[in-house]
Amino acid sequence: MADKDAEIGFKKETVSKLLSSSFKEDKTRLSGDAALLMAELLKVFVQEAAVRSQKQAESEDCDQVDIEHFEKILPQLVRSSKMGF
Repeated sequence: MADKDAEIGFKKETVSKLLSSSFKEDKTRLSGDAALLMAELLKVFVQEAAVRSQKQAESEDCDQVDIEHFEKILPQLVRSSKMGF
């Protein structure tokens, strides 16, 4: 079993492949630092989604977070991410 204190995040290689797959020109490259930065941004985004979903569930007196809670916070989360949190 993995150590609970281990850092959880996105692999740089995975993020790089995902981003590169959306490039329109084959010449476009992604630096390692840019991939690491994007991985960190994705981690923060997912953590924020988890916290907001949990708060939504608590506001509805639920002891478990369900997809419905995530769906309720998603529009606000996407708007916030466009504005830079």
